Amino acid sequence: MKQTDLTNLLYISYYWPPSGGPGVQRGLKFCKYLPEFGVQPSVLTVDEKQASYPLLDKTFENEIPEGLEVYRTATSEPFEYYKKLSGKKEIPYSGFANQSSKDTFMDKVFKFVRGNLFIPDARVGWNKHAVAKADELLAGGKYKLILTTSPPHSSQLIGLKLKQKYNLPWIADLRDPWTNIHYYDQLYHTALAKRLDQKYERQVMEQADAILVTSEDTKRLFLNKPASINPDKIHVIPNGYDEADFIFLSKPPKDTFLITYTGTITESYNIDVFLKVIANLLSTHSEINYKLRFVGKVSDGVKKQIEKAGVLGITEFVPYVPHQEAIKYLMESTLLLLSIAEADADQANIPGKLFEYLASNKPIVALGPVHSAMDHIIDECGAGRLFHYTAYELMLDHMTQMSKAWKINPNLDLPFINHSRFSRKALTEELAKVIKSLVKN
Repeated sequence: MKQTDLTNLLYISYYWPPSGGPGVQRGLKFCKYLPEFGVQPSVLTVDEKQASYPLLDKTFENEIPEGLEVYRTATSEPFEYYKKLSGKKEIPYSGFANQSSKDTFMDKVFKFVRGNLFIPDARVGWNKHAVAKADELLAGGKYKLILTTSPPHSSQLIGLKLKQKYNLPWIADLRDPWTNIHYYDQLYHTALAKRLDQKYERQVMEQADAILVTSEDTKRLFLNKPASINPDKIHVIPNGYDEADFIFLSKPPKDTFLITYTGTITESYNIDVFLKVIANLLSTHSEINYKLRFVGKVSDGVKKQIEKAGVLGITEFVPYVPHQEAIKYLMESTLLLLSIAEADADQANIPGKLFEYLASNKPIVALGPVHSAMDHIIDECGAGRLFHYTAYELMLDHMTQMSKAWKINPNLDLPFINHSRFSRKALTEELAKVIKSLVKN
């Protein structure tokens, strides 16, 4: 397809390489594959030297498609002041995973300030810079439509402003819930702040020409909002896996039953009962060398739970690693552990790591709400089992059976998992269809 035949899209995302984390991958993979389906993206993002990234992964820079135009702008954010006043070297992770389980007085002060003075979030200072650059880019008439992706949800207000100014087709990609995110109540919002945040959320829902969400449950969540939203404009495009990332062969250890969890985890993910199951197995199956491995950010509260359960001695903590290295850890595991935060909106929560777990062909033990979106995907793909956080007996029976199978053959890899519809390329094709439906020829 000739360059002149492509539909030009302005893709606006705060997170972009060298930022790390799952949010970066969605946009990066879309931009990688969109030209194959007739869409040429250009990216508008923040200057990495001024950005407030909780995580860095410079290896993602190697995946930026050759020739992709990336425009970076300045920003105005409070995180440097936060670090100076708090004495902390890191900015808060999603769900505050890098903070202690109990808030100090100053933690509460900072969260209150964040929740009431920076709405929707503390990266809203980027908006004026991004809008100014977008004005410059849109002035030439090159771009046929705009896509804004969040979190940070403040980025959606950039799209809202540009929609009102230029009336170009606008796609709002919401990778996570907004006012229903599981840590929302930790921000000590006043009633006034909540109303303002809900107003912004409603305006985005109503004025975007198309809305992308990552699960059917998230779609239902937004449709239950007090807003006038056409259900047909909400499209479910989940996260996924890129086949090109899976370059490592499966090498589960022969002498160790190795259970791996990758990504951020806090107490709200509620793995306490699973830890008790492992403690039981240590005594009833002492002939098996069990090992737990957490790759990523683990909160102090979870580490205390691990110690309390008596399994600290078999647990390895690996700090955040580049994406490719994280996949290598998956491929060198026996079984994969997955959990989602136990919150009101957790029925809709499908963690991005699930799809890479699927692509690894490893059996999954997941913790979460039964009949949730994550439960359905795992069941449909034949990739393992999901248990409610409290289902001790069921978990113990399942892990006992897995242990017996491991003793016969330490390679528990699954023979076939039907996960091809979650490939990044297939999902990008779905996005291209949405884009083409909005562009007038």
